[in-house]
Amino acid sequence: MSKKPSEWFKQADYDMDTADYMFEGKRYVYAVFMCHLSIEKTLKGLYQEILEEVPPNTHSLLFLLEKIELDLPQELYDFVFMLNRVSIPTRYPDDLAKIMKDFDRKKTKEILTKGKEVLKWLKVRSEKQ
Repeated sequence: MSKKPSEWFKQADYDMDTADYMFEGKRYVYAVFMCHLSIEKTLKGLYQEILEEVPPNTHSLLFLLEKIELDLPQELYDFVFMLNRVSIPTRYPDDLAKIMKDFDRKKTKEILTKGKEVLKWLKVRSEKQ
């Protein structure tokens, strides 16, 4: 896994586009999952850019934020905290019917909107590196 930071960022954009596609297809659980993956890949790109080392195999957004010492605005941090928490059930659902109720159209739209806001904030930080 020796991607360049630019490759991480390119894949992150692709994953967010995929999240939109899943949303339009009413696959809300996968839209949330792809949103998480997009932010994860962006953080891994920043990790490699800032620390000049290959990012670890982790899905924890909070771990990556801590390692690269990014100080997100509180509102965005709270969102990343929530997204990090819901990533496990979207990745490995125990009860698909329950999780589909948890992530309806309205909630998923809110997640995608806020996820894009986080992505934008992270990209600005990358450009400053």
